[in-house]
Amino acid sequence: MDISDFYETFFEEADELLGDMERHLLDLDVDDPDPEQLNAIFRAAHSIKGGAGTFGFLVLQETTHILENLLDHTRRGELTLRRDIVDTFLEAKDMLHDQLDAYRNGAEPDPEAFERICRTLKQLALDELGKSMGSDASAGAAATASTAAAPASDPEPAPRADKSSAPAAGGDASSGTGKGETRLQVALLKVGEKDRQLLVEELEQLGEVASQSGDEQRYVVEMTTTVSRDDIEAVMCFIIEPDQLEVTTLGEAAGTAAQEVPAQAAAPAEPQAPAQPEAQPAKSPSAQPEAAPPAREDKSGKAKAAPKGNKAKSGGESSSIRVPVDKVDQIINLVGELIITQAMLDQTASEIDGVTHSALHNGLNLLKRNARDLQESVMSIRMMPMDYVFSRFPRLVRDLAAKLDKDIELVTEGKSTELDKSLIERIIDPLTHLVRNSLDHGIESPDVREAAGKSRTGRLTLSAQHQGGNILIEVIDDGAGLSREKILAKAHNNGLNVSDTMSDDEVWQLIFAPGFSTAEQVSDVSGRGVGMDVVKRNIQAMGGHVEIMSRPGEGTTTRIVLPLTLAILDGMSIKVGEEVFILPLGAVLESLQPSREDLYSMAGDDLLLKVRDEYLPVIALHQVLDVADARTEITECIVVIVQGEGRRYALVVDDLIGQQQVVVKNLETNYRKVPGISAATILGDGSVALILDIVDLHRLSRRKSNSRAAVTTSSIQEVHPS
Repeated sequence: MDISDFYETFFEEADELLGDMERHLLDLDVDDPDPEQLNAIFRAAHSIKGGAGTFGFLVLQETTHILENLLDHTRRGELTLRRDIVDTFLEAKDMLHDQLDAYRNGAEPDPEAFERICRTLKQLALDELGKSMGSDASAGAAATASTAAAPASDPEPAPRADKSSAPAAGGDASSGTGKGETRLQVALLKVGEKDRQLLVEELEQLGEVASQSGDEQRYVVEMTTTVSRDDIEAVMCFIIEPDQLEVTTLGEAAGTAAQEVPAQAAAPAEPQAPAQPEAQPAKSPSAQPEAAPPAREDKSGKAKAAPKGNKAKSGGESSSIRVPVDKVDQIINLVGELIITQAMLDQTASEIDGVTHSALHNGLNLLKRNARDLQESVMSIRMMPMDYVFSRFPRLVRDLAAKLDKDIELVTEGKSTELDKSLIERIIDPLTHLVRNSLDHGIESPDVREAAGKSRTGRLTLSAQHQGGNILIEVIDDGAGLSREKILAKAHNNGLNVSDTMSDDEVWQLIFAPGFSTAEQVSDVSGRGVGMDVVKRNIQAMGGHVEIMSRPGEGTTTRIVLPLTLAILDGMSIKVGEEVFILPLGAVLESLQPSREDLYSMAGDDLLLKVRDEYLPVIALHQVLDVADARTEITECIVVIVQGEGRRYALVVDDLIGQQQVVVKNLETNYRKVPGISAATILGDGSVALILDIVDLHRLSRRKSNSRAAVTTSSIQEVHPS
């Protein structure tokens, strides 16, 4: 069996365990730590160590082994927690993540970084354990940390306890059993024959299989091994679900009645805890009572009791499967093509008499409903909760708050709100920059907050919620807010076209200008004037926009509005001349027939439309996109009120065709970037329709208007030279 087939499963589950470890470390109350959290952190390290040893990832295994020993002393109360100790554990977790990434990419972890973290953990063990337990324990503390230097000079793994390995010291070579060996019964529940054969082969690599019998419901393997029961479980649970496995200790071989030695494949034996007498083996992490298998940790990080007896039979089958993203994307593409085909059939059926061919129309209506249900079900597979994003920020906020010497409380809301995976990966960097900006520029120092009558602890809130076909993600701080005067002064110094009559919304948008920063000094957190413009561009590339609301002394809210998915869009079909365009339905507010008295001419060719005491810029689509044979008299056209980046516009079109669902096709990939256009789609008659970008249309309209004004001025100067 090629054990590398299970690498990806190990990497994914180890990533989850490291995430759980970080979450529990950040939640720990150092003054009164929760024993369950300490146990969960220890179990995460223990499981990673077991899997790393099985796959031969020696550096990862050894680092985790040292960390695991320290965590064991912590959960026993032998090591008193402090904030700096938690920081060291978090640093070790980061190093484990780097090592995991290196093995995932087929490389060896950085040896210098490995030696550095080992020295740090070793010094922590020597300093803290010796200090807290007295001089008699100093030798034990040194033993706990002594493994730190060994792998750097001699990374040779211990031989596996398989059939061909030499017997342990003191053992009988002829019998194959020796000192430190234990008899285990491993029961596989509801495991198919093919998988069962692979699992038995893996058990043979971990010890001597004495007998095997049973059926698919319950297959029992009895074996003799030097590998601890915990490590057997850790290895097997990277291949099958925990509920499909029962490991029971039957007895110990000669010479092991006093205690079980937790030897592990490819790892040195775990040292005894300092000042822990041999007469109390029950406190060892691997010496659990025989009748009670150890608790496991589920994916939520909570302790879960191991199954006992035959109770696991009813819940043996896994409730989830792992599917590569490219397979899901392929299904989504096929569903998109199905929707296009269904639209073509609708187009054809609309030309057929509905009375004569009523059965055909009924069948097509049923197909339409089923296609939409299928599309929604498939799209939900790609949806991920925002907790995937928000879970990254507690650590970032904690580290930055310490660096900036600020007290900050992080609050997250709407973690279960779902977003397309393709977008959720791309929103992480923009959100990270906004959070850093709020911590550095927004929230004041404790002394400044106290002088202003605020709590010394600032609050940063990350929230997500659905609104129609969009998701709203907000970064809210209760800091000093934005300074209108400072932003206008900085913009004027940077040569930007600004005026004192600008609205607050327009002023706040200035911070997204390239190179714009109001920071008085540059730091390694922010203040270089780079990033915010990139944030805006990245969000616009995802079909979204950014809004800012701020009140001096009360704080700032930065809102990101994104479509739930970029694959399929609910749109409004409009017609200009003979061309059909698609407006994103989420941007459409209303439509109306304009009257002459509601139109107001401005300087140049600019027009404003008055709608309920609000004056909206008019965008004549036929002028902006140079569409021939379109209506030119605005009172004969239809105006669609649309919204983009918090502003409203009056879009002039010839006709409204109707609402429909369209499959979004990337225009840049298949053609090139077109101003005013975000993407394209295929209509039911096979023609291509362009999907409009509201904000870019307004920019394009302004450029063309300014260009026409410049040409007019030039012509006047030619006729009437000064």
